[in-house]
Amino acid sequence: MSGIHSLTLFVLSGLLLNIAPGPDSFYIVTRSVTQGFRAGSAAALGIGAGTMVHIFAAAFGLSAVLATSAAAFTVVKLIGAAYLLYVGVGMLRSRSNKAATAETTPVIPPAPLWAIFRQGFWTNVLNPKVALFFLAFVPQFINTDAPHTALSFVILGLIFNFNGMLWCHFLALTAHQAARRLRGAGRFTAWLNRVMGGVFVYLGVKLALVQQR
Repeated sequence: MSGIHSLTLFVLSGLLLNIAPGPDSFYIVTRSVTQGFRAGSAAALGIGAGTMVHIFAAAFGLSAVLATSAAAFTVVKLIGAAYLLYVGVGMLRSRSNKAATAETTPVIPPAPLWAIFRQGFWTNVLNPKVALFFLAFVPQFINTDAPHTALSFVILGLIFNFNGMLWCHFLALTAHQAARRLRGAGRFTAWLNRVMGGVFVYLGVKLALVQQR
């Protein structure tokens, strides 16, 4: 398969890495709980689109620049951190809509699906740690004498991303179904939205402080 080896191990390892909780998972869960499965799916597809950028960048050597250039790494890192802070502060400042009656449950104003997709995309693309992950992980499953290394990289990246999208949509569906069973869902989603805002602010600060290795 174009110089690819240990494909089963790659698939299993990729699934475990996708299942491990991370900022992408938290973002999908938040959107699924607050706005439903379609919003969670939009978040997942945005993250998947961002992953594709990293796959092709790593396959054709662009991500290597981040690994070797301190200036490039710092620029991308700070832009990514600023965007995470922007998203997080926006969630923290969001206000619940309240109807005139006391019985009405407050709900978070829904974000357009395109905006959710765009946020998922940029939070993934602007994270240099994702680029470095692909540079470190994928080449372990490509023979050093492979005739088409870039093609092998893209094939493995597509497999990884496809499996990731399956998991992300399963996560979106289960989070949406769980939210439907909760009482006082409006108050819960308002609380969750603000918690996730705090998480994104934390991730933005953490990304700003990360060092190139």
